[in-house]
Amino acid sequence: MAMMPRMELRQGQSLVMTPQLLQAIKLLQLSHLELQNFVEGELERNPLLERNDEAGEMPLANGGSEGAHAADQASYERAESLNTQEGMEGRLGTGLENVFQNEQPQIARLDTRGADSLPITGGAYGGSGGSFEDGPEGFESSLTAELSLHDHLAAQLDLAVASPAERLIGRHIIDGVDDAGYLAEPLADIAVRLGVDEARVEQVLRIVQGFDPSGVAARDVSECLAIQLRDRDRYDPAMQALLANLPLVAKRDYTALKRICGVDDEDIADMVAEIRSLDPKPGRAFGGSAAETVVPDVFIRPAPDGSWLVDLNPDTLPRVLVNQTYHARVSRAARNDEDKAFIAECLQTANWLTRSLEQRARTILKVASEIVRQQDGFFAHGVEHLRPLNLKTVADAIGMHESTVSRVTSNKYLTCPRGVFEMKYFFSAAIAATGYGEAHSAEAVRYRIKQMIDEESPAEILSDDAIVTRLKTNGIDIARRTVAKYRESLRIPSSMERRREKLAMAGAGR
Repeated sequence: MAMMPRMELRQGQSLVMTPQLLQAIKLLQLSHLELQNFVEGELERNPLLERNDEAGEMPLANGGSEGAHAADQASYERAESLNTQEGMEGRLGTGLENVFQNEQPQIARLDTRGADSLPITGGAYGGSGGSFEDGPEGFESSLTAELSLHDHLAAQLDLAVASPAERLIGRHIIDGVDDAGYLAEPLADIAVRLGVDEARVEQVLRIVQGFDPSGVAARDVSECLAIQLRDRDRYDPAMQALLANLPLVAKRDYTALKRICGVDDEDIADMVAEIRSLDPKPGRAFGGSAAETVVPDVFIRPAPDGSWLVDLNPDTLPRVLVNQTYHARVSRAARNDEDKAFIAECLQTANWLTRSLEQRARTILKVASEIVRQQDGFFAHGVEHLRPLNLKTVADAIGMHESTVSRVTSNKYLTCPRGVFEMKYFFSAAIAATGYGEAHSAEAVRYRIKQMIDEESPAEILSDDAIVTRLKTNGIDIARRTVAKYRESLRIPSSMERRREKLAMAGAGR
Protein backbone atom coordinates (compact mmCIF):
# COMPACT_ATOMS: atom_id res chain seq x y z
CA MET A 1 0.00 0.00 0.00
CA ALA A 2 1.45 3.34 -1.04
CA MET A 3 2.11 5.93 1.67
CA MET A 4 0.64 9.32 0.82
CA PRO A 5 -0.58 12.33 2.76
CA ARG A 6 -4.31 12.97 3.03
CA MET A 7 -6.72 15.14 5.02
CA GLU A 8 -9.22 13.64 7.47
CA LEU A 9 -11.95 15.23 9.61
CA ARG A 10 -12.26 13.77 13.10
CA GLN A 11 -14.45 14.71 16.03
CA GLY A 12 -13.28 14.26 19.61
CA GLN A 13 -13.21 15.75 23.07
CA SER A 14 -10.12 17.04 24.86
CA LEU A 15 -9.34 19.52 27.57
CA VAL A 16 -6.69 22.20 27.93
CA MET A 17 -5.92 24.29 30.97
CA THR A 18 -6.64 27.84 29.92
CA PRO A 19 -4.92 30.62 31.90
CA GLN A 20 -8.25 31.60 33.46
CA LEU A 21 -9.04 28.06 34.56
CA LEU A 22 -5.54 27.65 35.98
CA GLN A 23 -6.08 30.87 37.91
CA ALA A 24 -9.36 29.62 39.37
CA ILE A 25 -7.69 26.41 40.52
CA LYS A 26 -4.75 28.33 41.99
CA LEU A 27 -7.09 30.56 44.02
CA LEU A 28 -8.44 27.51 45.85
CA GLN A 29 -5.18 26.75 47.62
CA LEU A 30 -4.25 30.32 48.55
CA SER A 31 -4.51 31.41 52.18
CA HIS A 32 -6.63 34.47 52.81
CA LEU A 33 -3.53 36.68 53.09
CA GLU A 34 -2.15 35.37 49.81
CA LEU A 35 -5.57 35.85 48.25
CA GLN A 36 -5.75 39.46 49.42
CA ASN A 37 -2.32 40.16 47.94
CA PHE A 38 -3.37 38.59 44.65
CA VAL A 39 -6.59 40.62 44.52
CA GLU A 40 -4.66 43.80 45.34
CA GLY A 41 -2.44 43.14 42.34
CA GLU A 42 -5.46 42.61 40.10
CA LEU A 43 -7.05 45.84 41.35
CA GLU A 44 -3.90 47.72 40.37
CA ARG A 45 -3.67 46.09 36.93
CA ASN A 46 -7.32 46.11 35.90
CA PRO A 47 -9.08 49.52 35.70
CA LEU A 48 -12.52 47.86 35.52
CA LEU A 49 -12.18 46.23 38.96
CA GLU A 50 -13.06 48.05 42.15
CA ARG A 51 -13.50 47.14 45.80
CA ASN A 52 -16.93 46.46 47.19
CA ASP A 53 -16.61 47.48 50.83
CA GLU A 54 -20.31 47.84 51.48
CA ALA A 55 -21.85 45.50 54.03
CA GLY A 56 -24.31 42.96 52.80
CA GLU A 57 -24.40 40.03 50.45
CA MET A 58 -21.63 39.58 47.96
CA PRO A 59 -23.00 40.03 44.44
CA LEU A 60 -23.18 36.88 42.35
CA ALA A 61 -21.98 36.55 38.81
CA ASN A 62 -24.61 36.34 36.11
CA GLY A 63 -24.75 33.07 34.25
CA GLY A 64 -26.64 30.99 31.71
CA SER A 65 -29.11 28.19 32.19
CA GLU A 66 -28.98 25.72 35.06
CA GLY A 67 -28.03 22.88 32.74
CA ALA A 68 -25.16 24.83 31.22
CA HIS A 69 -23.81 25.69 34.65
CA ALA A 70 -23.97 22.06 35.76
CA ALA A 71 -22.09 20.96 32.67
CA ASP A 72 -19.42 23.60 33.10
CA GLN A 73 -19.01 22.79 36.78
CA ALA A 74 -18.14 19.30 35.58
CA SER A 75 -15.54 20.87 33.27
CA TYR A 76 -14.06 22.65 36.26
CA GLU A 77 -13.85 19.36 38.16
CA ARG A 78 -12.30 17.58 35.17
CA ALA A 79 -9.70 20.32 34.97
CA GLU A 80 -8.94 19.78 38.65
CA SER A 81 -8.26 16.10 38.10
CA LEU A 82 -6.18 16.72 34.99
CA ASN A 83 -4.14 19.36 36.76
CA THR A 84 -2.35 16.56 38.59
CA GLN A 85 -1.21 14.99 35.32
CA GLU A 86 1.47 16.02 32.86
CA GLY A 87 1.35 16.45 29.11
CA MET A 88 -2.18 17.82 28.75
CA GLU A 89 -3.20 18.61 25.19
CA GLY A 90 -6.19 19.92 23.28
CA ARG A 91 -8.45 22.93 23.65
CA LEU A 92 -11.26 23.91 25.99
CA GLY A 93 -14.13 25.61 24.21
CA THR A 94 -16.19 26.57 27.29
CA GLY A 95 -17.28 30.19 27.44
CA LEU A 96 -16.16 32.35 30.33
CA GLU A 97 -19.69 33.29 31.28
CA ASN A 98 -20.76 29.67 31.90
CA VAL A 99 -18.00 28.16 34.00
CA PHE A 100 -19.48 28.10 37.50
CA GLN A 101 -22.82 27.07 38.90
CA ASN A 102 -25.18 29.91 39.69
CA GLU A 103 -26.01 28.65 43.15
CA GLN A 104 -26.64 30.88 46.15
CA PRO A 105 -24.01 31.24 48.89
CA GLN A 106 -24.84 29.31 52.01
CA ILE A 107 -24.75 28.86 55.71
CA ALA A 108 -24.97 25.14 56.37
CA ARG A 109 -26.92 23.93 59.41
CA LEU A 110 -25.67 20.46 60.27
CA ASP A 111 -27.79 18.28 62.50
CA THR A 112 -25.45 16.23 64.70
CA ARG A 113 -28.30 13.95 65.74
CA GLY A 114 -28.05 11.72 62.68
CA ALA A 115 -30.15 13.42 60.01
CA ASP A 116 -29.17 12.52 56.47
CA SER A 117 -30.29 15.78 54.88
CA LEU A 118 -28.32 19.01 54.89
CA PRO A 119 -30.75 21.94 55.16
CA ILE A 120 -29.34 25.21 53.88
CA THR A 121 -30.32 28.63 55.16
CA GLY A 122 -29.19 32.21 55.01
CA GLY A 123 -26.36 34.00 53.24
CA ALA A 124 -22.66 33.68 53.95
CA TYR A 125 -21.33 36.94 52.62
CA GLY A 126 -22.75 39.30 55.18
CA GLY A 127 -20.65 41.57 57.36
CA SER A 128 -18.01 44.13 56.71
CA GLY A 129 -15.38 43.86 54.03
CA GLY A 130 -11.73 43.02 54.35
CA SER A 131 -9.09 45.49 55.54
CA PHE A 132 -8.03 47.09 52.28
CA GLU A 133 -8.20 50.69 53.45
CA ASP A 134 -5.13 52.84 52.95
CA GLY A 135 -6.21 55.45 55.49
CA PRO A 136 -4.56 56.07 58.87
CA GLU A 137 -7.33 54.20 60.66
CA GLY A 138 -5.97 50.84 59.50
CA PHE A 139 -4.46 48.33 61.89
CA GLU A 140 -1.07 48.64 60.23
CA SER A 141 -0.83 52.30 61.27
CA SER A 142 -0.68 51.26 64.92
CA LEU A 143 2.36 49.04 64.38
CA THR A 144 5.93 50.18 64.81
CA ALA A 145 8.92 48.86 62.92
CA GLU A 146 10.46 45.92 64.78
CA LEU A 147 14.13 46.24 65.69
CA SER A 148 16.10 43.52 63.92
CA LEU A 149 18.78 41.48 65.67
CA HIS A 150 21.47 42.82 63.30
CA ASP A 151 20.50 46.44 64.00
CA HIS A 152 20.47 45.75 67.74
CA LEU A 153 23.97 44.24 67.61
CA ALA A 154 25.32 46.93 65.28
CA ALA A 155 24.22 49.67 67.68
CA GLN A 156 26.11 47.96 70.52
CA LEU A 157 29.15 47.48 68.29
CA ASP A 158 29.36 51.21 67.56
CA LEU A 159 29.51 51.90 71.31
CA ALA A 160 31.86 49.06 72.26
CA VAL A 161 34.50 49.29 69.50
CA ALA A 162 36.42 52.42 68.54
CA SER A 163 38.90 50.97 66.04
CA PRO A 164 37.59 51.22 62.44
CA ALA A 165 39.29 47.94 61.53
CA GLU A 166 37.75 46.04 64.43
CA ARG A 167 34.40 47.68 63.77
CA LEU A 168 34.56 46.38 60.18
CA ILE A 169 35.37 42.89 61.44
CA GLY A 170 32.51 43.14 63.90
CA ARG A 171 30.12 44.13 61.12
CA HIS A 172 31.05 41.04 59.13
CA ILE A 173 30.57 38.85 62.21
CA ILE A 174 27.15 40.36 62.83
CA ASP A 175 26.21 39.79 59.19
CA GLY A 176 26.97 36.10 59.71
CA VAL A 177 24.59 35.78 62.68
CA ASP A 178 21.34 34.00 61.79
CA ASP A 179 17.84 34.68 63.13
CA ALA A 180 18.37 32.23 66.02
CA GLY A 181 21.40 34.22 67.18
CA TYR A 182 24.15 31.81 66.07
CA LEU A 183 27.22 32.65 64.01
CA ALA A 184 26.62 30.60 60.87
CA GLU A 185 29.82 31.58 59.02
CA PRO A 186 33.20 30.07 60.00
CA LEU A 187 35.74 32.54 61.39
CA ALA A 188 38.30 31.30 58.85
CA ASP A 189 36.08 32.43 55.98
CA ILE A 190 35.62 35.89 57.51
CA ALA A 191 39.38 36.19 58.05
CA VAL A 192 40.16 35.22 54.44
CA ARG A 193 37.57 37.62 53.06
CA LEU A 194 38.92 40.54 55.10
CA GLY A 195 42.59 39.58 54.78
CA VAL A 196 43.26 39.49 58.53
CA ASP A 197 44.44 36.87 61.01
CA GLU A 198 41.84 34.49 62.33
CA ALA A 199 43.03 35.26 65.87
CA ARG A 200 42.01 38.88 65.39
CA VAL A 201 38.55 37.85 64.20
CA GLU A 202 38.29 35.60 67.25
CA GLN A 203 39.16 38.55 69.49
CA VAL A 204 36.36 40.69 68.01
CA LEU A 205 33.97 37.73 68.25
CA ARG A 206 34.54 37.65 72.02
CA ILE A 207 33.45 41.28 72.15
CA VAL A 208 30.29 40.59 70.13
CA GLN A 209 29.49 37.58 72.32
CA GLY A 210 29.33 39.97 75.26
CA PHE A 211 26.44 41.87 73.68
CA ASP A 212 22.76 41.60 74.49
CA PRO A 213 21.00 39.17 74.19
CA SER A 214 23.19 36.87 76.24
CA GLY A 215 24.47 33.92 74.22
CA VAL A 216 24.40 35.69 70.85
CA ALA A 217 27.03 34.94 68.15
CA ALA A 218 27.77 31.50 69.61
CA ARG A 219 28.89 28.81 67.21
CA ASP A 220 26.98 25.93 68.81
CA VAL A 221 24.54 25.23 71.63
CA SER A 222 27.22 24.45 74.21
CA GLU A 223 28.96 27.78 73.61
CA CYS A 224 25.64 29.63 73.69
CA LEU A 225 24.72 28.15 77.07
CA ALA A 226 28.27 28.67 78.39
CA ILE A 227 28.08 32.40 77.60
CA GLN A 228 24.81 32.69 79.50
CA LEU A 229 26.21 30.77 82.46
CA ARG A 230 29.27 33.04 82.57
CA ASP A 231 26.97 36.05 82.70
CA ARG A 232 25.31 34.45 85.73
CA ASP A 233 28.69 33.54 87.26
CA ARG A 234 27.65 29.88 87.21
CA TYR A 235 30.20 28.45 84.78
CA ASP A 236 32.12 26.22 87.16
CA PRO A 237 33.98 22.98 86.28
CA ALA A 238 30.91 20.86 87.00
CA MET A 239 28.79 22.96 84.61
CA GLN A 240 31.57 22.81 82.03
CA ALA A 241 31.51 19.02 82.20
CA LEU A 242 27.74 19.02 81.94
CA LEU A 243 27.78 21.18 78.79
CA ALA A 244 30.36 18.87 77.26
CA ASN A 245 27.86 16.01 77.64
CA LEU A 246 24.57 17.54 76.49
CA PRO A 247 23.52 14.32 74.69
CA LEU A 248 23.39 12.62 78.10
CA VAL A 249 21.18 15.45 79.36
CA ALA A 250 18.81 14.84 76.43
CA LYS A 251 18.74 11.13 77.28
CA ARG A 252 18.21 11.94 80.99
CA ASP A 253 21.08 9.64 81.93
CA TYR A 254 21.61 11.30 85.30
CA THR A 255 23.64 8.41 86.70
CA ALA A 256 26.37 8.94 84.11
CA LEU A 257 26.17 12.73 84.48
CA LYS A 258 26.66 12.52 88.26
CA ARG A 259 29.75 10.42 87.75
CA ILE A 260 31.20 12.72 85.06
CA CYS A 261 30.45 15.96 86.92
CA GLY A 262 31.32 14.62 90.37
CA VAL A 263 28.08 15.75 92.03
CA ASP A 264 25.21 14.14 93.94
CA ASP A 265 21.52 13.77 93.09
CA GLU A 266 20.50 17.18 94.41
CA ASP A 267 23.28 19.03 92.58
CA ILE A 268 22.65 17.33 89.23
CA ALA A 269 18.93 18.13 89.47
CA ASP A 270 19.71 21.80 90.15
CA MET A 271 22.25 21.93 87.33
CA VAL A 272 19.86 20.41 84.78
CA ALA A 273 17.08 22.76 85.90
CA GLU A 274 19.39 25.74 85.40
CA ILE A 275 20.42 24.53 81.93
CA ARG A 276 16.77 24.25 80.96
CA SER A 277 16.09 27.79 82.16
CA LEU A 278 18.55 29.18 79.58
CA ASP A 279 17.60 30.31 76.09
CA PRO A 280 19.12 28.09 73.36
CA LYS A 281 17.96 30.56 70.66
CA PRO A 282 18.74 34.05 71.97
CA GLY A 283 18.04 35.75 68.66
CA ARG A 284 14.44 34.68 68.29
CA ALA A 285 13.17 37.75 70.14
CA PHE A 286 14.52 39.94 67.34
CA GLY A 287 14.40 40.22 63.57
CA GLY A 288 12.82 37.79 61.18
CA SER A 289 9.38 38.29 59.73
CA ALA A 290 6.52 39.27 61.99
CA ALA A 291 4.48 36.36 63.28
CA GLU A 292 1.22 36.06 61.42
CA THR A 293 -1.94 35.69 63.45
CA VAL A 294 -4.05 32.79 62.28
CA VAL A 295 -7.37 34.12 61.00
CA PRO A 296 -10.01 31.40 60.58
CA ASP A 297 -11.72 31.08 57.21
CA VAL A 298 -14.76 29.34 58.67
CA PHE A 299 -16.76 29.76 61.88
CA ILE A 300 -18.36 26.68 63.48
CA ARG A 301 -21.04 27.58 66.03
CA PRO A 302 -23.48 25.39 67.97
CA ALA A 303 -27.15 26.03 67.32
CA PRO A 304 -29.81 25.89 70.06
CA ASP A 305 -31.34 22.75 68.52
CA GLY A 306 -28.08 20.77 68.77
CA SER A 307 -26.96 21.22 65.18
CA TRP A 308 -23.92 23.16 63.94
CA LEU A 309 -23.84 26.40 61.99
CA VAL A 310 -21.06 26.64 59.41
CA ASP A 311 -20.39 30.20 58.34
CA LEU A 312 -17.67 31.76 56.19
CA ASN A 313 -15.59 34.51 57.77
CA PRO A 314 -16.46 37.64 55.73
CA ASP A 315 -13.13 39.26 56.61
CA THR A 316 -11.26 36.60 54.61
CA LEU A 317 -13.38 37.13 51.48
CA PRO A 318 -12.12 39.95 49.26
CA ARG A 319 -15.09 41.59 47.55
CA VAL A 320 -14.58 43.08 44.12
CA LEU A 321 -16.99 44.42 41.53
CA VAL A 322 -16.85 45.02 37.81
CA ASN A 323 -17.50 48.71 37.17
CA GLN A 324 -19.92 48.42 34.25
CA THR A 325 -20.49 52.18 34.11
CA TYR A 326 -16.80 52.88 33.62
CA HIS A 327 -16.60 50.06 31.07
CA ALA A 328 -19.38 51.59 29.00
CA ARG A 329 -17.71 55.00 29.09
CA VAL A 330 -14.24 53.82 28.06
CA SER A 331 -15.72 51.52 25.40
CA ARG A 332 -17.38 54.49 23.74
CA ALA A 333 -14.12 56.44 23.91
CA ALA A 334 -12.01 53.65 22.31
CA ARG A 335 -10.60 54.87 19.00
CA ASN A 336 -8.73 51.87 17.60
CA ASP A 337 -8.71 48.08 17.66
CA GLU A 338 -5.85 47.94 20.17
CA ASP A 339 -7.81 49.97 22.74
CA LYS A 340 -10.92 47.89 22.16
CA ALA A 341 -8.99 44.65 22.59
CA PHE A 342 -7.46 45.90 25.84
CA ILE A 343 -10.87 46.88 27.23
CA ALA A 344 -12.38 43.55 26.21
CA GLU A 345 -9.54 41.66 27.89
CA CYS A 346 -9.94 43.68 31.09
CA LEU A 347 -13.67 42.96 31.18
CA GLN A 348 -13.11 39.26 30.57
CA THR A 349 -10.47 39.04 33.30
CA ALA A 350 -12.60 41.01 35.77
CA ASN A 351 -15.67 38.83 35.21
CA TRP A 352 -13.61 35.68 35.61
CA LEU A 353 -12.01 36.88 38.85
CA THR A 354 -15.36 37.68 40.46
CA ARG A 355 -16.71 34.25 39.52
CA SER A 356 -13.54 32.54 40.71
CA LEU A 357 -13.78 34.25 44.10
CA GLU A 358 -17.43 33.24 44.44
CA GLN A 359 -16.69 29.66 43.47
CA ARG A 360 -13.77 29.53 45.90
CA ALA A 361 -15.98 30.69 48.76
CA ARG A 362 -18.72 28.18 47.95
CA THR A 363 -16.23 25.33 47.65
CA ILE A 364 -14.65 26.15 51.04
CA LEU A 365 -18.10 26.19 52.60
CA LYS A 366 -19.05 22.84 51.07
CA VAL A 367 -15.85 21.15 52.25
CA ALA A 368 -16.07 22.65 55.74
CA SER A 369 -19.72 21.58 56.05
CA GLU A 370 -18.87 18.00 55.14
CA ILE A 371 -15.94 17.97 57.59
CA VAL A 372 -18.30 19.06 60.36
CA ARG A 373 -20.78 16.37 59.33
CA GLN A 374 -18.11 13.66 59.34
CA GLN A 375 -16.44 14.83 62.58
CA ASP A 376 -19.50 15.85 64.58
CA GLY A 377 -18.28 13.67 67.45
CA PHE A 378 -15.12 15.76 67.76
CA PHE A 379 -17.00 19.06 67.86
CA ALA A 380 -19.47 17.72 70.41
CA HIS A 381 -17.25 15.57 72.66
CA GLY A 382 -13.55 16.20 71.93
CA VAL A 383 -10.51 14.68 70.27
CA GLU A 384 -11.15 11.14 71.54
CA HIS A 385 -14.15 11.02 69.20
CA LEU A 386 -12.21 12.08 66.10
CA ARG A 387 -13.03 9.65 63.29
CA PRO A 388 -10.73 8.36 60.52
CA LEU A 389 -11.25 10.52 57.44
CA ASN A 390 -9.60 10.86 54.06
CA LEU A 391 -9.92 13.23 51.11
CA LYS A 392 -11.83 10.73 48.99
CA THR A 393 -14.61 10.37 51.55
CA VAL A 394 -15.25 14.12 51.59
CA ALA A 395 -14.80 14.43 47.82
CA ASP A 396 -17.35 11.69 47.11
CA ALA A 397 -19.85 13.15 49.56
CA ILE A 398 -19.85 16.62 47.96
CA GLY A 399 -19.33 15.50 44.36
CA MET A 400 -15.89 16.98 43.83
CA HIS A 401 -12.45 15.69 42.93
CA GLU A 402 -9.93 14.75 45.66
CA SER A 403 -7.46 17.35 44.37
CA THR A 404 -10.10 20.05 44.87
CA VAL A 405 -10.60 19.03 48.49
CA SER A 406 -6.84 18.90 49.00
CA ARG A 407 -6.41 22.45 47.68
CA VAL A 408 -9.33 23.79 49.69
CA THR A 409 -8.00 22.40 52.97
CA SER A 410 -4.47 23.75 52.42
CA ASN A 411 -3.72 26.89 54.47
CA LYS A 412 -7.34 27.13 55.62
CA TYR A 413 -8.46 27.23 59.25
CA LEU A 414 -11.73 26.89 61.09
CA THR A 415 -12.63 28.02 64.58
CA CYS A 416 -15.04 26.26 66.89
CA PRO A 417 -15.69 26.16 70.65
CA ARG A 418 -12.68 23.82 70.99
CA GLY A 419 -10.22 26.22 69.35
CA VAL A 420 -8.72 27.01 65.97
CA PHE A 421 -7.73 24.08 63.75
CA GLU A 422 -6.28 23.71 60.30
CA MET A 423 -8.76 21.91 58.06
CA LYS A 424 -6.20 19.19 57.32
CA TYR A 425 -6.18 18.33 61.04
CA PHE A 426 -9.48 16.50 60.59
CA PHE A 427 -8.06 14.08 58.01
CA SER A 428 -6.51 11.21 59.91
CA ALA A 429 -5.46 7.66 59.10
CA ALA A 430 -7.48 4.76 60.45
CA ILE A 431 -6.23 2.46 63.22
CA ALA A 432 -7.97 -0.91 63.15
CA ALA A 433 -10.18 -1.95 66.05
CA THR A 434 -10.01 -5.32 67.78
CA GLY A 435 -12.79 -7.67 66.79
CA TYR A 436 -15.36 -6.07 64.52
CA GLY A 437 -15.44 -2.62 66.08
CA GLU A 438 -15.25 0.69 64.26
CA ALA A 439 -11.77 1.91 63.28
CA HIS A 440 -10.12 4.65 65.35
CA SER A 441 -8.54 7.91 64.19
CA ALA A 442 -4.76 8.05 64.43
CA GLU A 443 -5.02 11.49 66.04
CA ALA A 444 -7.39 10.15 68.69
CA VAL A 445 -4.98 7.29 69.40
CA ARG A 446 -2.11 9.78 69.81
CA TYR A 447 -4.23 11.67 72.33
CA ARG A 448 -4.89 8.50 74.30
CA ILE A 449 -1.17 7.63 74.36
CA LYS A 450 -0.32 11.10 75.68
CA GLN A 451 -3.10 10.86 78.26
CA MET A 452 -1.78 7.51 79.54
CA ILE A 453 1.78 8.81 79.87
CA ASP A 454 0.66 12.02 81.60
CA GLU A 455 -1.19 9.95 84.20
CA GLU A 456 1.61 7.44 84.89
CA SER A 457 3.30 7.46 88.29
CA PRO A 458 7.10 7.30 88.95
CA ALA A 459 6.61 3.80 90.34
CA GLU A 460 4.79 2.55 87.24
CA ILE A 461 6.29 3.91 84.03
CA LEU A 462 4.53 2.52 80.97
CA SER A 463 6.68 0.86 78.33
CA ASP A 464 5.55 0.86 74.70
CA ASP A 465 4.48 -2.77 75.12
CA ALA A 466 2.39 -1.85 78.15
CA ILE A 467 0.73 0.95 76.18
CA VAL A 468 -0.06 -1.52 73.38
CA THR A 469 -1.69 -3.86 75.90
CA ARG A 470 -3.82 -1.09 77.40
CA LEU A 471 -4.90 0.17 73.97
CA LYS A 472 -5.90 -3.34 72.88
CA THR A 473 -7.96 -3.62 76.07
CA ASN A 474 -9.78 -0.48 74.90
CA GLY A 475 -10.43 -2.00 71.50
CA ILE A 476 -7.52 -0.47 69.54
CA ASP A 477 -5.40 -2.91 67.53
CA ILE A 478 -2.01 -1.24 67.20
CA ALA A 479 1.58 -2.39 66.76
CA ARG A 480 4.39 -1.51 69.16
CA ARG A 481 6.39 0.33 66.47
CA THR A 482 3.32 2.48 65.75
CA VAL A 483 3.09 3.41 69.43
CA ALA A 484 6.79 4.31 69.42
CA LYS A 485 6.31 6.43 66.27
CA TYR A 486 3.34 8.30 67.76
CA ARG A 487 5.16 8.81 71.06
CA GLU A 488 8.18 10.26 69.26
CA SER A 489 5.94 12.54 67.18
CA LEU A 490 4.59 13.90 70.47
CA ARG A 491 8.22 14.41 71.65
CA ILE A 492 7.72 12.09 74.58
CA PRO A 493 10.93 10.30 75.70
CA SER A 494 11.20 6.56 76.11
CA SER A 495 10.09 4.80 79.30
CA MET A 496 13.71 4.47 80.49
CA GLU A 497 14.37 8.20 80.07
CA ARG A 498 11.07 9.10 81.75
CA ARG A 499 11.92 6.82 84.70
CA ARG A 500 15.34 8.47 85.15
CA GLU A 501 13.86 11.93 85.02
CA LYS A 502 11.06 11.23 87.48
CA LEU A 503 13.35 9.44 89.91
CA ALA A 504 15.78 12.38 89.78
CA MET A 505 12.92 14.82 90.38
CA ALA A 506 11.64 12.70 93.27
CA GLY A 507 15.15 12.59 94.78
CA ALA A 508 15.51 16.35 94.44
CA GLY A 509 12.11 16.80 96.13
CA ARG A 510 13.37 14.97 99.21
